[in-house]
Amino acid sequence: MNESFSVNETALPAVWIDDTDDNATLEFSSELFNFTINPWDIMLCISGTIIACENAIVVAIIFYTPTLRTPMFVLIGSLATADLLAGMGLILNFVFQYVIPSETISLITVGFLVASFTASISSLLAITVDRYLSLYNALTYFSERTVLCIYLMLVVTWGVSIGLGLLPILGWNCLEEPSSCSIVKPLTRSNVTLLAVSFFVIFMVMLNLYFKICKIVCRHAHQIALQQHFFTTSQYVATKKGVSTLAIILGTFGASWLPFAIYCLVGDHAYPSVYTYATLLPATYNSMINPIIYAYRNQEIQRSIFVLFCGCFQMNTSCRSRSPSDV
Repeated sequence: MNESFSVNETALPAVWIDDTDDNATLEFSSELFNFTINPWDIMLCISGTIIACENAIVVAIIFYTPTLRTPMFVLIGSLATADLLAGMGLILNFVFQYVIPSETISLITVGFLVASFTASISSLLAITVDRYLSLYNALTYFSERTVLCIYLMLVVTWGVSIGLGLLPILGWNCLEEPSSCSIVKPLTRSNVTLLAVSFFVIFMVMLNLYFKICKIVCRHAHQIALQQHFFTTSQYVATKKGVSTLAIILGTFGASWLPFAIYCLVGDHAYPSVYTYATLLPATYNSMINPIIYAYRNQEIQRSIFVLFCGCFQMNTSCRSRSPSDV
């Protein structure tokens, strides 16, 4: 039975010696070609490689750009770091699964992936809270209290994520009791249920916050229209674009993770592993899309990328130093 993140049983190359030949010729048997790699694992590894490359650029830009030290970019950096670690975890899981199969290494890689993806989802929640605070408490948003609140959210986010990632290593696994395994070996069914329920709680909180954000945006647009005695086309387009962006963010997040979270609750370890792969692979796409939604669409990061690549290719004639006020 092949489960996600489990060690696939593959036939090792075998050799035999033909004693009928005086020279005792060494020949390879046909089992040499029986070593196969699960195509789903290949797709997960490719997904992890793309995720790691995308988010490594974001992390490097935020880390090496002094102007990107505001709480908003710190949260984006936290999300990119979590997704970067998740991508690296997918790559390492593939390598260890086929090169160094071991139960101990399997526990470590699964715990690493649990911590990374939990940090990614929790960072999305922290970004949602930050966006809500920036609209609900616009006048006091840049106060020290808000900054302290954001850093506190980051500490809780990574603390809880690391704690959940350590649970399989500390003994909450099904290696000694295979009947308690979940769809993701070696996690137990109760462990996976906890992770799935936590996801649904986070998803409902995000849904509620984004609904409140939409109400605030629409109310602000209505107040501006009353002050100007009419609702301009540009204001209507901007409001519609803002609401559409929120719908895309929440829709992408839900479409990526909901199938896997639901299957974690209803699935069983006896089910074919293809169901686990088919729901897990789209979940990884969320970490692939996150840098596009939260980082690459930001003008500050776009400018930093532009300056970075201009410096790499020494295109001084086409690059111009700009201040934040120009963006």
